[in-house]
Amino acid sequence: MNITLAAGGTGGHMVPAHALAAELKSRGHGVMLVTDERGARIPALFQDVPTHILPAGRLGGGPIGWIKAANAVLEGRRQAKALYREFTPDAVVGFGGYPAFPALLAASALNIPTILHEQNAVLGRVNRLLAGSADAIATAYPDVERLKPRHRRKVALVGNPVRESVARLGTMPFPEYDETAPLKILVTGGSQGATVLGSVVPDALGMLPAKLRHRLQVRPLNRQGRFSARTWHKALPAHRKRFWRRTSCRF
Repeated sequence: MNITLAAGGTGGHMVPAHALAAELKSRGHGVMLVTDERGARIPALFQDVPTHILPAGRLGGGPIGWIKAANAVLEGRRQAKALYREFTPDAVVGFGGYPAFPALLAASALNIPTILHEQNAVLGRVNRLLAGSADAIATAYPDVERLKPRHRRKVALVGNPVRESVARLGTMPFPEYDETAPLKILVTGGSQGATVLGSVVPDALGMLPAKLRHRLQVRPLNRQGRFSARTWHKALPAHRKRFWRRTSCRF
């Protein structure tokens, strides 16, 4: 089978899509990725998967912004249809984000089965717009807000795809811990949680008692700009990195 994966430019959309791509390839299926320039720039993902960057547009910005977005979506849909005539996917799986929108529209126009995956507890905008035409909706949580009752018959609870290198960590013994050991916290979040963590987590950690704060080792895992250094409490010895190539190494 040939499967096209369509995902937006944040790690919250791209990493689960990458995990599914690896599993599909291990089973002998053909995989192609459709994304935007942001998604294509995320390091260490989809290195052996054919990747195509399509215009998608972003809803917002008033009437002019909507017109520009509509034109970009139409052009992205046209390019995606051309890709599908060459790659001939048996299904298109969308992981949310604006770049997934034209790819899924093109699939519906060509009667190619579509599947939506929602990583969050709230259905994203693109997935809301396409829920009616999708053949199936995969969710990470039993209850997903903004999912219309008439679409629930399509839902299958599957969780979030996880890379094998990360899944293996569950078999490792927990490090020894006592009252003097460092408290190591890895902060990671994408999609709808990417921005809010940059303000909520530093404020929360700053409320801890001083005897705990001085033991903290905080490592934010993020795309550029999500965690500003100014937001972190001065007492927190955070080690910030733009984007770790090996998340499993951080764990």
